[in-house]
Amino acid sequence: MNVSGSDGAELRSSIKKWKIIYPVYLNSKKTVAEGRRIATSKACPDPTCIEIADSCGYLKIPRVIELDKAYPRDFFQVGRVRVQLTNDDGSPVNPAIRTKKQLMIQIAELVPKHHGRTKKQEAATGSIAAPASKPKRKNKK
Repeated sequence: MNVSGSDGAELRSSIKKWKIIYPVYLNSKKTVAEGRRIATSKACPDPTCIEIADSCGYLKIPRVIELDKAYPRDFFQVGRVRVQLTNDDGSPVNPAIRTKKQLMIQIAELVPKHHGRTKKQEAATGSIAAPASKPKRKNKK
């Protein structure tokens, strides 16, 4: 009998009880009909599963990324994150975050500050700030 195998099965069954967050829930470019769950003013543009998971890690929330899963309303939106909001006894994992909506708002505030996004912005502004100089034309007489 393999003890680690049974522990893995128990872990998988407990993870199935965790809450699911799709990136669409936090996307400010989507409408409510398309799946956004929080206000546009609090949402962020185009979040990814990695950014959501990193934000959960920052908030000390246990999480699992499932890249092989797709959003049911739009199968081109691939990936989701499972998060554990409550312990087995019902107490919150992070006392400051009690509901899924509170968690989504916290994540949406953290995603624009994500190190991957700030690096992309710095690279984009750096290339725009230094325009390429054009070679001067010689006048022929």
